[in-house]
Amino acid sequence: MIIELIFLFAIILVGGFVQGVSGFGLGLVVMGFLPLLFTVKESALLVMVLLLTASLTVLVKTWRHLEIKALIAIGAAALIGRVAAFFVLTNYGDLDVMRLWLGIFLITMVAWMFLNGRRRTKPDAVPGPFTTAALGTTGGFIGGVFAVGGPFFVFYFLMRYKDKFKYNAGMQAIVVVTCLFSLTLHGAGGDFDAAFTYYVAAGIIATLIGTRLGFRLFEKLRNDRIRTIAMVLVFFAGINLVVFG
Repeated sequence: MIIELIFLFAIILVGGFVQGVSGFGLGLVVMGFLPLLFTVKESALLVMVLLLTASLTVLVKTWRHLEIKALIAIGAAALIGRVAAFFVLTNYGDLDVMRLWLGIFLITMVAWMFLNGRRRTKPDAVPGPFTTAALGTTGGFIGGVFAVGGPFFVFYFLMRYKDKFKYNAGMQAIVVVTCLFSLTLHGAGGDFDAAFTYYVAAGIIATLIGTRLGFRLFEKLRNDRIRTIAMVLVFFAGINLVVFG
């Protein structure tokens, strides 16, 4: 158990750092490795707790830049996706085949992010209703099943804001809302295991340290370099899940 805790602490520390620097990444980094120790369902629930912790930590520092009206449409769509995800994760989250699907999704997501990272988008433009609904529902569903729905919201807020502080505040707020919603559903469904207390405690500590370190460097480091390193880690983690998961 000690080795597992050390491994978990190290992975979450890296994920928390990426989250603090770029506004997302904790779920992608951690979910690439955590299912090697636990089921996808257990991993996703743990990561949701950590995402909630990380996002609250950053949101406390960026809430003045938050625009509530910008969250209504994307938030509503995301919650619809989370309801569907709840039933999928509850019924199929303990199956070994979910590791395979997670690995395939991570590899696909990394490829999608690298391709879209080279495209220029117009900032400060409100996305249309279809784009908002599609990104919100998909991000909510993927986030509720695999805890890696962040990139869909990154794409949305990057389209909407040129100001990186508004972007970051919006990202953290949507994560807080969706994670609270999912954790409430799973808590009511009795999906939490008391034995996970140690892992949650270690994970929260690592998340707080990593997020604070990352946020301190938020203004100094280039986000694209941090994201590139994180995505390389996620890609190889996805390969590992597909081949050995």
